[in-house]
Amino acid sequence: MNIAWKEMKKNKAKFLILGSIVFLISLLTFIISGLANGLSDDNASLIKDLPEGQFYMSEDAEQTYNLSTIDNETQDQILSEHTDSTAFSIQRGFVNDNDDKQHGVVFVTSTDSNLFKNVDSGEIILDRSLKDDGIKVGDTLTNNQFDDTFVVKGFVAQKKYSHSPVAYINTADYKQMYRTEEMQLIFIPDANDSLTFSGLESFSNKAFLQTIPSYSAEQMSLNMIVWFLVVISGMLFAIFFYMMNVQKIGLYGILKAIGVKTSTLFKMMWTQMLVITSIALVLSVLLSQLFNQVAPEGMPFSLSIMTTIQLAIVFFVIGFIGATLSGLQIRKVGPLQAIQQGEV
Repeated sequence: MNIAWKEMKKNKAKFLILGSIVFLISLLTFIISGLANGLSDDNASLIKDLPEGQFYMSEDAEQTYNLSTIDNETQDQILSEHTDSTAFSIQRGFVNDNDDKQHGVVFVTSTDSNLFKNVDSGEIILDRSLKDDGIKVGDTLTNNQFDDTFVVKGFVAQKKYSHSPVAYINTADYKQMYRTEEMQLIFIPDANDSLTFSGLESFSNKAFLQTIPSYSAEQMSLNMIVWFLVVISGMLFAIFFYMMNVQKIGLYGILKAIGVKTSTLFKMMWTQMLVITSIALVLSVLLSQLFNQVAPEGMPFSLSIMTTIQLAIVFFVIGFIGATLSGLQIRKVGPLQAIQQGEV
């Protein structure tokens, strides 16, 4: 609209300030969202990479996976009835390299399955972050709880659990290390909560993530910051256009007196909001995606295009709502009243 463009050209400084603030808020929102996603992957990529299904742990574990034990009879029954299911265990531990340097890991073992890496006894597959620490394929690793040694057979990309690199080991080695004959968990792909077993508590993928220590609190805090920034941007639009509208009561009165419809005045505000938000978001999206590419290797940062688009749409919606709410006063203003206020 010509009126919208003319006003933006006349008040460049005001709209530039608003655009700059929206740009900074949206950029900060994208960065924090990328940090939240990165920390989520760093905390639970082992679980997040699994297909949708149901996890099962013993009821008396009280939703604490490392206290869960599933007796062999129940395990064998479930695995025989559901051929795509797997039993697995997760335990924190450490390995010592050839220089006797200790590396914290999370040992993972499972029954035969395509969902987890399977290795022979005496072998180990590690998350590739340990490769950056100097460990190589063929290296021999030790553990104080293990009577033998592990030979590194390979590395996997981004397999973390509770912010620790995953180490896949053989089931027999795991049982010997932790002096147990029972597995902790069972996972059945494509199952739903209607599938239950006596003595076992079931969890969806999302619900199981909440059982990971610190995961829920960490994600909730970061997501609250993201949505708080989104709300701030909406309030910013509402306050900005409200102040602009107060200053233009007289102008609106004249425009209404010559026959300009209220809907046209709203379209003018929406056009200005759309232009400001579009320019600010394009710049913040480009910078955030650039940061996603150049972020340091060890920094847990992941910002997908889909997440970026979703947040951008939210910003547009919030901006539209904020501008619209601020303009509701325009509908109540009569031409004569607005002109008189403009003359005071």
